[in-house]
Amino acid sequence: MQSLYLTTTESHCGRSLVSLGILETVSRTTQRIGIFRPIINPRGPNLRDKNTDLLLKHFKLNIPYKNTYVFTHKEANHLLANRQEDTLLARIIHKYRDIKEKFDFILCIGRDHNEETSFFEPDLDAEIARSLECPVLILANAHRSGLDGLLTSVDTTLSTFNAKGCPVVGVIVNRVDFDQMERVQKGFKDFLSDENLLVFLIPNDELLASPTIREIAEQLDAKVLYGRDKLNRLAYQYMVIAMQMQNYLARLKPHALLVTPGDRGEIILSALQAQQSTQYPPLAGLILATGEQPAPTVKRLLDGLPSILPILSVEDETFETVTKLNQIHSYITPDNPNKIETGKKLFEKHIDMDAVFKRFGLIQFRGMPPKRFLYNLMLWARANKKHIVLPESTDPRILKATETLLERDIVDITLFGNREEIISHINQLGLSIDLKKLSIIDPASSPIFETYAQTLYELRKHKGMTPELARETMYDISYFATMMVYKGQADGMVSGAVHTTAHTIRPAFQIIKTKPGVSLVSSVFFMCLEDRVLIYGDCAVVPIPTAEELSEIAITSAETAKAFGILPRVALLSYSSGSSGAGEEVERVRKATEIARKKRPDLLFEGPIQYDAAVDEKVGQAKMPGSKVAGRATVLIFPDLNTGNNTYKAVQRETGAIAIGPVLQGLNKPVNDLSRGCTVEDIINTVAITAVQAQHP
Repeated sequence: MQSLYLTTTESHCGRSLVSLGILETVSRTTQRIGIFRPIINPRGPNLRDKNTDLLLKHFKLNIPYKNTYVFTHKEANHLLANRQEDTLLARIIHKYRDIKEKFDFILCIGRDHNEETSFFEPDLDAEIARSLECPVLILANAHRSGLDGLLTSVDTTLSTFNAKGCPVVGVIVNRVDFDQMERVQKGFKDFLSDENLLVFLIPNDELLASPTIREIAEQLDAKVLYGRDKLNRLAYQYMVIAMQMQNYLARLKPHALLVTPGDRGEIILSALQAQQSTQYPPLAGLILATGEQPAPTVKRLLDGLPSILPILSVEDETFETVTKLNQIHSYITPDNPNKIETGKKLFEKHIDMDAVFKRFGLIQFRGMPPKRFLYNLMLWARANKKHIVLPESTDPRILKATETLLERDIVDITLFGNREEIISHINQLGLSIDLKKLSIIDPASSPIFETYAQTLYELRKHKGMTPELARETMYDISYFATMMVYKGQADGMVSGAVHTTAHTIRPAFQIIKTKPGVSLVSSVFFMCLEDRVLIYGDCAVVPIPTAEELSEIAITSAETAKAFGILPRVALLSYSSGSSGAGEEVERVRKATEIARKKRPDLLFEGPIQYDAAVDEKVGQAKMPGSKVAGRATVLIFPDLNTGNNTYKAVQRETGAIAIGPVLQGLNKPVNDLSRGCTVEDIINTVAITAVQAQHP
């Protein structure tokens, strides 16, 4: 199977969710994935296809947008109206064949169904799929459909493709009410004549079905008065507020969008107060109907608030506004990671892509992409779940990462700070964190504070630490978090989004210290390249290691590689390979290699060796014939910090590689540092790595 044709029975079936899930599954094995839409119907201010934009941006596909489709809906309609279906099919086939050899797998996505008038024949998708020789996956929508109507629509689509001789892989039914899952599954089993046809059901999900405030503003043509930076908040439900303040507050529902006339200043202000309170559920925002604006005195108050809910204004009356709200359709967009992650998780849980591939032949893949490593990383962390402390809870990136980590059940998490303030921050960001799963500690008022201070005093009194200084030091969140790890009340710590590297790792050096037999702490970066994952060390901690230290870095990095499923073939880098060069720097690397081989004869080391000889098989065999490492190195050890740091940054920037790290190694228990410019994804990856490290003490 080199391609799959995704067709829908009607509009708004959840094509983005299924497209994401298919490509996510395939991308774990190859990065050579493509998308192809024979006919698109561009919408919105940019006149682009939303589904195509989502896939291009999320998977960072290096495909020009214009190369992903053949015709717009208007162009295809023109050809069909003039009886030029053969021309339409010929151009689609020609463009598909042009791109086919560039990819291991192509997801072909069928046409839209929500046009009022069209010259499209019902079997056009089937004709295209047959012409492209693609097996077909049918996607149906169970929302607001009775079982009989659902079965009929699927049967009609299935019959159309079967009549054209298209092999149908199976059927995905999206948005099935959870309490109807068994009934719908049995209905398909009894109804379908082909017992081998795969049928998968995806339950309805409130988050995916809920539009963002941005979508609501666009589809209502609303004016954004406040909260322009919070338009990604989700509206789970709509509430018309006609009651007085003391009555409506008791009826507030989580993530509700409140609709009220624009002159109800007391509703606006009380809703904002409720949002700040921990006694009321988080809100999505407000819509002010009737075209009325807040009174000048209310507006003056709103203008002076530092953070505010999204407030929209529309000209329609309240009833008309609610009617239009109920007609809004939500989409998964690149700027909404919560929906993306929820969609991928739903797909993975309910769709067996292995069964799809087995039915029509496995995809022939080339290379091992970073997504497989990152996917395995999350599986490893989840398999033996650990407890990670994230002390920097005031940073929005930390809270957003916490939401994903808890929602995906990757680790248990403790945050530091005042509980009510943290909950308020969570509500302001519009996050959906299950507080029952989250531990929050305020170090200053914690009952374990004095015990921690006493332990620090005992550990450091030989260095001049006094009881008073120990108490003062323990107010530092990095020391408190590190002590949690030392005491076994957490398995690892990740910090550095706000604090410096020194501030993050100094307590670990003083309290946790190094493993037996390890004399120094070093670091590695996981460099996720296009077709493989390499380990670079040391690029962050040891400035100019001696030969003995360099050998220790090499051995420790090899152990790190093994812990993460990477076969360690260690190259100690220099400006010459083998015996071809001389000089103090080369001799230091040569000596380090000899020491490492003596200490660990069970591991593969090569050095000194140049970078190209280490990673390119032809160059490696030419320069160092017979070497088991040359050309196949997976762990690259740089001679000094200057070389390593600059190299990893150059490779990252020039190739688009994902660089995960620095990951500290050699400590008794894992503590890892974040870059102050880290993304939410960086935090998630680093926490997962820390959890896996904790599994290998």
